[in-house]
Amino acid sequence: MPRYRTAAELGLMRGTPAPADRLVTLANWQDPPFNRWGFQHVRDLIPTARIPRGDGPVWRLPRAELDLDGLGYRSRRRTLTVGKMLEATATDGFMILHEGRVITERYLNGMTPDTTHLLMSVSKSITSTVAGILVGRGELDPLALVPDVVPELDGTSFEGCTVQDLLDMRAGTRFSEDYEDLKAEVRVYEQVYLWRPRTSRRLPADATEYFATLKNDGPHGGPFRYRSVLTDVLAWVIERAGGARLPELISREVWQPMGAEFDAEVTVDAHGNSMADGGICTTLRDLARFGQLFLNGGRRGGKRIVPAAWIRDIVRGGPDSADAFATSPDHDEEFEDWRAGGHYRNKWWVPEPDGPIYMGLGINGQQVLVHGPGRLVMAKCSTWATALDATAVRLAYDAACAISDELNG
Repeated sequence: MPRYRTAAELGLMRGTPAPADRLVTLANWQDPPFNRWGFQHVRDLIPTARIPRGDGPVWRLPRAELDLDGLGYRSRRRTLTVGKMLEATATDGFMILHEGRVITERYLNGMTPDTTHLLMSVSKSITSTVAGILVGRGELDPLALVPDVVPELDGTSFEGCTVQDLLDMRAGTRFSEDYEDLKAEVRVYEQVYLWRPRTSRRLPADATEYFATLKNDGPHGGPFRYRSVLTDVLAWVIERAGGARLPELISREVWQPMGAEFDAEVTVDAHGNSMADGGICTTLRDLARFGQLFLNGGRRGGKRIVPAAWIRDIVRGGPDSADAFATSPDHDEEFEDWRAGGHYRNKWWVPEPDGPIYMGLGINGQQVLVHGPGRLVMAKCSTWATALDATAVRLAYDAACAISDELNG
């Protein structure tokens, strides 16, 4: 693994010149090559809150390992092997479960089984799972208006916005997700969440103050438009409905009953608000367990954790989810050949509802894929050099489908 380190790890004394090209800082940790270290050491850079696994039994995963590196497959016009795909997509960790058994577990770039890795927007799928559990218990109504759950948002741009609008990225909120523009909202609010050095004293003190500054540029309930901040507003809603902070809710409702092997963590702002949209860090195995939980219909053994109705709703989508996705300005080349009815629902991408095949995706190559027909889960942690790479997403997706075909004959 490249030896990029923080100042403390380099043992730098006061007044000692730092080797700038080897030093990971708050300003560069998301950029290559520093992200190759940074994504596995988030707690060394940003405040985090622990998501405890508790003291219950670990969900044991039987092993039936195969060497898949040489398995060849096609991805659009390209022919390659699984091993070449792992190299080409800056993989840090790769795991395949088939019928609940470990088929392959690979670590690269210094990652190990107990390393927590930043999930970026796969965090959204974990956050929404808590919402689904609360909905199943009748503690949260997806059709409720957001200010009715969080009165502090009364009189803001979230008036008239439903919880489901947040879940499906269909609020009217103006928010640029242009990762290349340091002045875009997605980069500015990272300063509020302590992901970047502050460049202005005028920035809100924390995320809850920031939400009140947002404006709308469209109607609530309109087309799908990807805006990460909506998940952070959802987290505030979840906390009010669940009566606890998000790390505690994830631990109580998902991580402990799931039988996670390791604690997870989530980055927090100066007042302890979780960056629910992208700040969760987990081990590869526990990410795979999370996917297996959904493949099992929300159960671990005989215990129901996630409501079956919630998973059916993800796969089926709402009455107009497919239309909202198909007409979206964010419906780009990455999704151009999705099957009819492909959509985004409850913080999950659903390319094949009839499969079903659905997935959580995060920038720089984070992915958990649930392949229903093949009884397969793929978990992948990566550190791409760019935030978005449609080809790399497709290479991993097609690899999972090829592995499913190989295992299921």
